[in-house]
Amino acid sequence: MTSAHHSKLAVVVPVYNEAGGILATLHALAAQEDEDFDVVFVDNGSSDDSVAIIETFAANRPRWRVISEPQKGTGAAADTGMRAAIDFGAELLARTDADCLPRRDWTASIRRALTAGGLRLVGGELVPRRDEGVAMLTRLGLRAAVHLAEAFGRVRNENRGADYLGPYLMAAGCNVGITAELYLAAGGFPRTRIEDLHEDRALVNAVRRVTGAYARRRDVVVYGSSRRVTAWGLKNTLLWYKDHAYRPEHVDIR
Repeated sequence: MTSAHHSKLAVVVPVYNEAGGILATLHALAAQEDEDFDVVFVDNGSSDDSVAIIETFAANRPRWRVISEPQKGTGAAADTGMRAAIDFGAELLARTDADCLPRRDWTASIRRALTAGGLRLVGGELVPRRDEGVAMLTRLGLRAAVHLAEAFGRVRNENRGADYLGPYLMAAGCNVGITAELYLAAGGFPRTRIEDLHEDRALVNAVRRVTGAYARRRDVVVYGSSRRVTAWGLKNTLLWYKDHAYRPEHVDIR
């Protein structure tokens, strides 16, 4: 069997005004057990010290790069980063966000899923961070809501049709892995703002029209921020993720 390390992996991280907390994400990436990966940070017009913090941390890490995407939007930033990583030679792509903490085996698990596992897209488990002061019951409620939303997504008319080659999969944008060839074949993340479209859902549905080789893997774990829950409450946060049924004045919670 060919070694998984023959496939070059790149991690893409969109960044917008994350100076207050991005060091934790940088340390989590630096602590990965599988260290054989590039990182592409995509600054999406930050007005704080995010870029300076990243560049200082990455000064002795030549495989960590910072690029810029002035078009506002997580979709635009993520797409720019993915395509830049492919241009740099990546065959496997992983995305997380600048407020997330990938578990120590995250890159290893994504590489395994996309090589030995035979998948072309993998969605992982999104677990609420424990360091943000969110009550345990709220964190449990969030996890339950994610699984309920995925079950609902499987029966939604918008996610069903003869052109889909497999069932709906909820793959959070902050914890997804995909092969470079599939990313290009599916058209990539739509270059949109998060206020307009959930770009992760759009990518998954595009992938489902190309292949059935995708799945969730419980060993692909990212600890995600619950700051929207803190700012908006659990109910409004869930409504936000349900087709933006809740629309706050400020989406970029910091």
